[in-house]
Order: sequence, then structure tokens, then C-alpha cells
Amino acid sequence: MMGLTIMTVQAKKKVKTALFPDGTPIPAWFSDTTRVDVTQLGKQYVVTDYGVSTDSTIVQTEALQAVIDRAAQEGGGVVVIPRGTFLSGSLFFRQGTHLHVAEGGRLKGSDRIRHFKILDTRMEGQSIKYFAALVNADGIDGFTISGKGTIDGNGYNYWEEFWIRREYNRQCTNLEAMRPRLTYISNCKNVTVQDVRLINSPFWTNHVYRSDHVRFLGCYIFSPTSGVKAPSSDAIDLDVCHDVLIHGCYMSVNDDAVVLKGGKGTWADKDPNNGPNYDIIIEDCVYGKVHGCLTLGSESLYDRNVVLRRCKVTDASRVLWLKMRPDTPQHYEYVTVENLEGSCGSFLVVRPWTQFFKPEDREDMPLSTCNNIVMRNINMDCNNFFDVGASDKYQLKDFTFENITVRDKKKAFDASVIEGCTVKNLVVE
Repeated sequence: MMGLTIMTVQAKKKVKTALFPDGTPIPAWFSDTTRVDVTQLGKQYVVTDYGVSTDSTIVQTEALQAVIDRAAQEGGGVVVIPRGTFLSGSLFFRQGTHLHVAEGGRLKGSDRIRHFKILDTRMEGQSIKYFAALVNADGIDGFTISGKGTIDGNGYNYWEEFWIRREYNRQCTNLEAMRPRLTYISNCKNVTVQDVRLINSPFWTNHVYRSDHVRFLGCYIFSPTSGVKAPSSDAIDLDVCHDVLIHGCYMSVNDDAVVLKGGKGTWADKDPNNGPNYDIIIEDCVYGKVHGCLTLGSESLYDRNVVLRRCKVTDASRVLWLKMRPDTPQHYEYVTVENLEGSCGSFLVVRPWTQFFKPEDREDMPLSTCNNIVMRNINMDCNNFFDVGASDKYQLKDFTFENITVRDKKKAFDASVIEGCTVKNLVVE
């Protein structure tokens, strides 16, 4: 008798690969939101065990720097700010060192600019001499800022002086007010900033330059938006960066939240210190009061593959803001904003940006372009959903609006402003 063999063939399920807006696969790295285990980063150097005083009124820059330097010399480790308040000027982390601010601990910046070193750095799309930040890391592979404590920029006196200067001279620039940033991470890779409270920065809160594989996880980023406001206190400025994940953060600052920088000026694309930003994901965040949730510009050249998704917007002046500088060649492409809900002033803003700009003559000046910009799965209350203006200085093409329901007071949507505009299931109430 011939045996009967029954074979069951199960079709392989096709796993949908997550893609960036330009269709390239998103690397698995972007799915890793696990926290760095601080206990695996080496010896812990609790600063009070190494001569740092618990007196919160003393500026202890040198004593704190000595702990960082000792950790580096002894093979690396974690510099721990314990419970209490520790006042400091600019600190510089070395290869192999990390910063952990324990719960109840506060690393607080001095309110005197003389406690911050002047050095070659990067500010507002320029490579210039300026003041170091409170926390600085340059040229490090594998740098971590962690803990449930607070890094406090102590910015009140800086803000107050800025507004006095601006009242005296309406043309006073940000740089003239002389203010330090809270953190500056440059020429680094494999960086994680997790769980910390980053507050009251005198200037930009977090500035990342020429770095890659950078993660901000579960951070609380805040500066005052009423009373004495914190001018130009951007939450996270990405300046010539790629492979960046911003996940589960709260941002409420008196300027833009996540901002893409990279250079400015008529010849900015010829400067080797400038460059593009690409492969950036901002997800599962909550926005309090901000000028813009995601802003490309004002000092930006080329930005590509940027995703803002699954976020709650509670009081943003704008959601996606494309700042177009008439004096700078700019190209923004493959940007997707999806699965957002909440309320805002304007949702999409595309307008010329002319604050402190300096146009020069250039015969081969490229025409600035925004293309392949997608907004989908949006449910928002807006004063003006579509705040877009045409210009002979830039072209807008291939925008998509899909599955969008907005309560829009202005009702100014006009697809004709954009070449190749696609509209699917857009409901304006």
C-alpha cells in the first residue's frame, strides 16, 4: 500500500519594510529606544567624592572639570552629579567620559558670561569664535547624558539683558547679547541623551553639530514662554547631522522646537564647514508652547528624509515651518509629517525669511526648492492650516495632503500655489 504524504505549505508573510520618505529603508537603529545602562559605562565618579563642594552658591567649574579629566585619565567612566545644586561654567567631556545627573541633582550654569570660555565653535550657521556651552562634548564616540536630574541654564539674567539690549537697539542680534548654550555636541557619534530635564537655557538648549547616530530619549526640554521670556531657546538644533532619533520628548520653549541648521549666506554651499541634514526621525513627542514643531531654516542648506510622526501638539504657533532665505541656496526635500493631533496657529508655513539676511550678487545662484513634502493623517484645530506664499526666490512642487481633517479659521488652502500638488481626502471645517 502506497503511503500518502500530505504537505502543508505556508506562504511566507511579507514583512513591510519601513521606509524613509525617499523610499530607502529605515535602518533598525531607529527602532532602538532602549536606555543606555549607565552601570555598564565604567566607574562612577560622584563629584562630591572628589573635592566638589555641596555649597550651591560657589561656581565650581575647575573642580568639576578636574573630575571629568581624572575619569578620562583613568580609562573613562561616568561623572555623577548627586542630589544637590552644583554651579558651573563651561565643562568639557573627554573620550570615554559620560554625564549622569541623579534624581534631585542639578547642574546649574553660572549667570556670568565670564565663566564660559571663548573658543572656535559653531553658531547660527557660522563657524566663529563664541562662548562654549555649559556641557560640551567634541570628537567623542559613545557619549551619554543620563539621569532624572536637571541641567539648568540659569538663564534669567541673560534673558533680561537680551530684552534690554533689544529695547535699546532693535537691530541687536542674538550673538551680540553674549549668552551660552546649555549643551553643545560636535563631531561625535553614538550619542544618547536620555531622561534628563534640560531647562532655562540662556540661548539654544541643545546644539548638535556634525554628529551622527544621536538619540534624544524621554527628555523634558523647557524654557519660559511668558514673563521674562527665554529668547532663541530652541529645544534641539541639528546642524549638519544625520541619523538622529528624537523619541518621547516634551518640548516647550520660547522659539522653535526641532530646528535643522547647516549654513547661511549666498555662498554657504561652498563652505566646507556647512552641509546637509538627513535621515532624521522625530516621534511620539509632546509639544507645549513653541514657535515651530519642526523648522527647516533659517540657517539651512539641504535637508532630506525628515519624518515627524505620532506627536501631540498642544500650543504651537506653527507645526511645519519652511524658512526660505532669499540670500541662501536652500533645498528641502522628502519631508513627511504624519499622525499628528492637537491645536496650532498655522500648520504649514512657507514664507521668505529675511531677518538679518545679507544678499550678495551671484550669477550662478541656485533657485531654492521644496519638493516631496507629505502631510497625512492629521487631525488639528488651526487658525491657518495653509500659510504658504509664492516667491520668485523659490519653487514649491510635489506636496501631498492626504487624510487630513482640520478645523481651520482662515480657510486659505490653495493647491495652485504648489506645482504638482496632490490632495486626497482633505476636510476643512
